[in-house]
Amino acid sequence: MKFIDEARIEVIAGSGGNGCASFCREKFRPFGGPDGGDGGKGGSIWAVADRNVNTLVDYRYSKMHRAGNGESGRGSDCYGKGADDVFLRVPVGTLVIDEVSGEIIADMTEHGQMELLAKGGEGGWGNIHFKTSTNRAPRQKTDGKDGERRELRLELKVLADVGLLGMPNAGKSTFITAVSNARPKIADYPFTTLHPNLGVVRVSHEKSFVIADIPGLIEGAAEGAGLGHQFLRHLSRTGLLLHIVDLAPFEATVDPVKEAKALVKELQKYDPALGDKPRWLVLNKLDVVPEEERAKKVKDFVKKFGFKGPVFEISALSHEGTQELVNAIYLHLEQQRYSEQRSEEVQMTEEARGISSIDPDDPRFKVLD
Repeated sequence: MKFIDEARIEVIAGSGGNGCASFCREKFRPFGGPDGGDGGKGGSIWAVADRNVNTLVDYRYSKMHRAGNGESGRGSDCYGKGADDVFLRVPVGTLVIDEVSGEIIADMTEHGQMELLAKGGEGGWGNIHFKTSTNRAPRQKTDGKDGERRELRLELKVLADVGLLGMPNAGKSTFITAVSNARPKIADYPFTTLHPNLGVVRVSHEKSFVIADIPGLIEGAAEGAGLGHQFLRHLSRTGLLLHIVDLAPFEATVDPVKEAKALVKELQKYDPALGDKPRWLVLNKLDVVPEEERAKKVKDFVKKFGFKGPVFEISALSHEGTQELVNAIYLHLEQQRYSEQRSEEVQMTEEARGISSIDPDDPRFKVLD
């Protein structure tokens, strides 16, 4: 199936049915009074997050989604039938944005989550509602209201704990194959990966995390060069970035340090928030480097690159060092989750006590000399 992570659609909710102005015409009831029923409600359009849907390809070719109109009311107190709602199934991680205002309407982050995209119009009132003691034969009625109409942009941001960064042929696909259940295409030419791949990494029977591999970045990616810039949005939800570097490039003219610096620069250009995410350096393809030269080569690279964070040396092909890296990633993610949970608990406690923030100018908190 073709991978599509962005689509533009138009949603049109149904209009409500008109109310009816009618009077009872039965034998032996010469003054039966008004009996016009209300119109039915128009159908609404909802987005539903479904983990069984992996791409927005259905919405690339089906751009118009319309709900039915409600039926008009009839005499004898007959109300019009309401139209059925329309449910659009989207992948978990889809962002729904109003194309006109730019407002984020919904962020579909959980399976089964439902969000209203366009509300159906309310049905009109029949003349039965306008009967009073002084107006016993009302001829008033109201028309149904129009349903909402919106132009939307759907953006899929895959939900992953860890994202892989690297130049083409850095070994990202080989790495995700070595540590997870993902089986992306692997070949000895650039841009083998054409769309993001997700893999579940099993640390133990009950411990796992999700890793995402996107197409490789090249210099100028922020301006649209290459393929990777199209998929950088998928890294925005990750908690950790792995910067994979080919320590032994096939071409002797390629400088790994220069490429690594160029990738970091492009990341900052595209989105400074991505550049500020926790990032680890993973030096790959050590199996190609002679064992007696590895320590010196790693030390020289880290020094020239000026990297201050965690550094891991692996060979994705021979699986050397991959298990140690996986264990470290899981420990880091667990610490992140614990910190976030503690922050939420503290915030809830403060809100329960009525503490929002402390004003330093408040005299109650000033220290007496």
